[in-house]
Amino acid sequence: MKDARAALRYAKAILNLAKDTKEESAVNEDMQFIAATISENEEFEVVLKSPVIKASQKIKVLNALFSDKISPITLGLFHLLQENKRIAMLESIAKQYSIIYDFLKHIEVAKVTTAVPITPEVEALVLTKILALTGNKANLENVVNPAILGGFILRVGDIQYDASISNYLNELRKEFDNSHFIPKI
Repeated sequence: MKDARAALRYAKAILNLAKDTKEESAVNEDMQFIAATISENEEFEVVLKSPVIKASQKIKVLNALFSDKISPITLGLFHLLQENKRIAMLESIAKQYSIIYDFLKHIEVAKVTTAVPITPEVEALVLTKILALTGNKANLENVVNPAILGGFILRVGDIQYDASISNYLNELRKEFDNSHFIPKI
């Protein structure tokens, strides 16, 4: 990411502007929506990063996709990026905004790894438990890894709780290896 520092500067500026108008939560939702849209649509990302496509065309695409769904501050960001020839950085800026917004609001990112996708009911239970344990709200990121067989691995900040079946089996294997059990004949 060669433009990471610039993306962070834009994100901080937009957050400061949003705080002044008390719209930081709405802009955060916009940024999450924009980042998800770009990352889920490879063709859209190519359009934004293409040096062949004119900035005015990119703005038309952005306005067509987002203008009725996002706040005026976020729309202003599009035009600022057009003026500064930095539209290709939009996804990076959106991700950086969400990171600094979460830090500002004391919202942690909790990563839960499961063998299958979690249901909304389980997600709500996990978020409630995280709030009770840490005292902070969290955004939950579910990573599916069939290799853990079952159970879950929860990571919040620098704390990790491994309740996976694969971990349990590894611990059991270690116990057997270390027990030096010699059967009597």
